[in-house]
Amino acid sequence: MATKKVTKKEEATEKKETAEKGKYFYAVGRRKTAVAKIKLYESKGSQNTIVINERALEKYFPLDRLSEVAKSPLALAGEGSKFEAVIRVLGGGVNAQAEAIRLGISRALVVFDETLKKSLKDKKFLTRDSREVERKKAGLKKARKSPQWAKR
Repeated sequence: MATKKVTKKEEATEKKETAEKGKYFYAVGRRKTAVAKIKLYESKGSQNTIVINERALEKYFPLDRLSEVAKSPLALAGEGSKFEAVIRVLGGGVNAQAEAIRLGISRALVVFDETLKKSLKDKKFLTRDSREVERKKAGLKKARKSPQWAKR
């Protein structure tokens, strides 16, 4: 997996952003090859704002189903707790990214408030789905599919 080099300008912008918003709760979520790094801030406003790779949630996930998957832990946490999430997600497809974000937000909420752990665990939001693509083996067409066999 290739790693992205972070320039000094990007690093300075990230430090500035962190200093402006204050304390945050950090967690990482993974699914297949997707990795989501979550910074969860307590919001001063009355809206849950989620920014993924410097784009709004609705712009990043045009399908409502995927944005609902990503927001589901915040909805489960309740309307009384308002958060802003800044998310950096890399790799995988859109579905895997949405599920990685769900796991990361769930973990960050547990760091914020330990009492949420039971309700998140009951919905299986804290379970890491470890299924990954099996590698292709030598002499086979795919991971398990073998070439056609002929008797004569």
